[in-house]
Amino acid sequence: MKTKAFKAALPYTLPICIGFLFLGMSYGFLMRSKGFSFVYPMFMSLFIFAGSMEFVTVELLLSAFHPLHAFFLALMVNARHLFYGISMLEKYKNTGWKKPYLIYGMCDESFTINCTVAPPPDVDRGWFMFFVTLLNQIYWVTGATAGALLGYVIHFDTTGIEFVMTALFVVMFINQWEESRDHRPALTGLGCSLLCLLVFGNQGFILPAMALIILCFSIGRKYGRKEEEP
Repeated sequence: MKTKAFKAALPYTLPICIGFLFLGMSYGFLMRSKGFSFVYPMFMSLFIFAGSMEFVTVELLLSAFHPLHAFFLALMVNARHLFYGISMLEKYKNTGWKKPYLIYGMCDESFTINCTVAPPPDVDRGWFMFFVTLLNQIYWVTGATAGALLGYVIHFDTTGIEFVMTALFVVMFINQWEESRDHRPALTGLGCSLLCLLVFGNQGFILPAMALIILCFSIGRKYGRKEEEP
């Protein structure tokens, strides 16, 4: 059972492996350039496992300690996972002891695979999702650790290297745009985000934008059901 699930999950994670190794190494280089030993990115990628938040944490570690500020910043940066979690409630049912790890290890890429990919009939879905999540975390931890270790011997200007996370999300958006025929959800998200950016500014638009997106989708779904009713 486990072997089949691993073999089924591996091909879906290989494209993510390339991206995670590159992004993780970028993060490791950044941490090393700021004076941290390889132990920091290794354990931060292992226990935090939130790429965008890990990049932000670099500055938090170098600035004055403000726990409340750090809490709200982490909430804003990773608020999207609240909505990911809601959509995965049904899929994570009956997964036994694997459920806590699936919740902890859910990143954007693991969510995309586990939410959209149906494993073969003879493969246990719980084990499939477990190996997708585990493999993706291994890729990230490996990349971050390798980048930090290479940072001891390779030195270069890391200005702007944190932009790699933004680039990743742009690529994911483009791929989803090309694969989907209905662009209304994407346009709704862009419109709501732009509106909230103009109203709340770049420091506080994420949570209002997500709330507005959910509201728009809820209203659209409600009216869609009414139109389908005879």
